[in-house]
Amino acid sequence: MELDNIDFKILRLLSEHSRIQWKDLGNQIHMTGQAVGNRIKKLEESGVIKAYSLLVDEMKLGLTYTAFVIIYMKTADHDSFIRFIYGRNEVIEAHRVSGEGCYHLKIKVTSQDQLNLFLNELLEYGNYSIHLSIQEIKQQNPLTAT
Repeated sequence: MELDNIDFKILRLLSEHSRIQWKDLGNQIHMTGQAVGNRIKKLEESGVIKAYSLLVDEMKLGLTYTAFVIIYMKTADHDSFIRFIYGRNEVIEAHRVSGEGCYHLKIKVTSQDQLNLFLNELLEYGNYSIHLSIQEIKQQNPLTAT
């Protein structure tokens, strides 16, 4: 799908407030709500918009620890590891990487005990190094970057 400036404006506005009414979004970009809705449907159908999400204050949920884990796999069979991380709510992001390690994980947990339990289970798949976050400085949506 070929995207134009209007599509990018719609994506930016939706990323800032995904529950905005099509009519209100249309007013901001000088289109009717129906025209905006048609464009949004095309963006969804083409896979440009994969999902809508909700941002939650994780501290209020008790998720006080954020860790970045580098996994050094001990086998070439990664399928069981991938199934493991899909089944774990602690894993917020997982990336297969080049460079140091095989995978980088971002995990969020409520306690050091939960972190230790997760790391103990992780040893089945390989060794790891871990970096604890001491403060989140910036979290940005790529569509709002300038």
